[in-house]
Amino acid sequence: MRAMVIGGGVAGATAALALRRIGAEVTVYEAYADPEGDVGAFVSLAANGLRCLDGLGALEAVRAAGHEIERQRMWSAGGMLLGDVARGRREADAVRSVTLMRGRLVAALRDRAAAAGARIVTGERLVSATEAADGVTAAFEGGRAETADLLVAADGIWSTVRGALNPGAPRPQYAGLYSVSGVSRLDGVEPGVFNLTFARNGAFIHLAAGDEVWWSAQIQAPAEPDRRGAGDAEWLRRTAAAFAQEETPARVIAAATGVHAPVLMHVADPIPAWHGERIVLIGDAAHPVGAGQGASMAIEDALALAAGLQRAGSVPAALLAYDAERRPRIAKVLGTAEDNRGAKKAGPVKRRLQAAMMRIFVPMFYEKATAWLYAYEPAELAK
Repeated sequence: MRAMVIGGGVAGATAALALRRIGAEVTVYEAYADPEGDVGAFVSLAANGLRCLDGLGALEAVRAAGHEIERQRMWSAGGMLLGDVARGRREADAVRSVTLMRGRLVAALRDRAAAAGARIVTGERLVSATEAADGVTAAFEGGRAETADLLVAADGIWSTVRGALNPGAPRPQYAGLYSVSGVSRLDGVEPGVFNLTFARNGAFIHLAAGDEVWWSAQIQAPAEPDRRGAGDAEWLRRTAAAFAQEETPARVIAAATGVHAPVLMHVADPIPAWHGERIVLIGDAAHPVGAGQGASMAIEDALALAAGLQRAGSVPAALLAYDAERRPRIAKVLGTAEDNRGAKKAGPVKRRLQAAMMRIFVPMFYEKATAWLYAYEPAELAK
């Protein structure tokens, strides 16, 4: 089987690796050459995503590129501890959550895919994809046209392929939050802890990463922020102002040595079709989930797709099976993501009630409430 993967980010690189594991001939087409360029700040992988990478032989490479995180601590705006839980896993899980720069994750996955025999072509941007009974044809900006038995669309939240598959499909909409991330130099931050503060104007995340502190400020803003002419210094000023009343976030921001470009958070109504006869959407192209699970869900998608292709007698049958398997789980994750966004956008009264409830809920019910997410066991691919 010949497969084209459109997009060489987390979803696309993992799909290439998984498809190579089942013997497919794979070419990845990616618009950007540098996986460590301006592709976002840090990302976390939970136990469910890491088990998939282990099954693909990529876990150790990803671990080596990041930092294992043992605990997650949740704090109120006033600095009160609301909960201390295992980060991205059940307490009994042996695997530990890993946090790393997105560019390093993409680079590690591309390297593993290339070592497995996938061909990665950069500088190629898809403009159209057309299905036929015996295959699919992709056309690119520079005039290149390629054919294959399967096209895997891993081209992200603004997917070109999604529009071709779903004319009039729901468009992603601004979710009322944007994030500014950065790096600080600051003593006293405990290693192995992911700190999440539910602040007055959003949420603030920080963790120790070697001799640096990585942070991300998720700022509540009903309208999209004006980004015209705003450089790093301006984004740092806006972020400092938003978290000036929270002692620890303010101290971390004041010690900043670098700032990443702001990222708008988006939501999208459910996408009607994730696949045709020979085209399939994975990752954010199919379902922008958020909730700290975007990368892990994309990795799960890739492995589930490869397993379906290995089991099924035809590409169309495999895509039907993939859709049936993934939709119920993704729907549940989307519900969790909406709850998380609501918590980060709570007003003063709701925020105080939320803090009081979390002090009771987290120690008594958090493990049970999240077990379905972290206990996921991926299909094994036959060697």
